[in-house]
Amino acid sequence: MDDNTRNSLAEDKVTILYILNKLNKEITESDLFKFISPVNNINYFYYKQILADLVESKLIESYTNDEEEENNKAIYKITSEGKDSLALTIDVLPGLKKLIADTSLEKELPNVTQENSIITEYIPEDEHSYTVKCKIIENNQTIFEVRTFAGSNEQAKLISENWKKNAYTIYPKLLSLLTGKE
Repeated sequence: MDDNTRNSLAEDKVTILYILNKLNKEITESDLFKFISPVNNINYFYYKQILADLVESKLIESYTNDEEEENNKAIYKITSEGKDSLALTIDVLPGLKKLIADTSLEKELPNVTQENSIITEYIPEDEHSYTVKCKIIENNQTIFEVRTFAGSNEQAKLISENWKKNAYTIYPKLLSLLTGKE
C-alpha cells in the first residue's frame, strides 16, 4: 500500500468518524452513505470495507434492530473509543472536507430523518389482493402502524404514496378518531 492510498484510507475512516460524531445518534448504513459519498466520493463496496474495519477495530458499533423482521437494518454509531480516536486524528481531515461534511449534514439530515420515520410497504397476498402497511417510526421504535387491504396493485401503490406524502396529516386525524377526541 503506497502513502497516497494509506492517507486516503485514513481520511475516509476519519470522515466516517467525524460524521457519526456530528450526528450523535444511530444511523443506518445506507443513510450514512448518503452523508459520506458527497464528501469523499467513495464507491459503495469500498465504503462497506471501511465500515467493517471500523467495526472490527471497535471505533464504531453495529447492530440490527430485531424488533420487526422487515425493519431489520444494520445500525451504526460511534463508540467512546471512536470519539477518542477522532480527537487524535481529526487533523488528517482537511478543512474543506469538514465544511463539505457539515454542509451535507445540514442539508440531508431532515430528509434522512423523515425517510426513516415514514415507512410503507405492500405485500401481495394473491393476484388481486395486497396488504398495505403504513408506519411511523421514531428512535427505531414503531409508534404507529396500520395495515389495510388493497384490491389491486394500483390501489396499494396509491395508499403507499399517499401515506408517504401525508402521514403527518393523516396520523393526527386517525389518532383523534381512535381516541374519540375530535
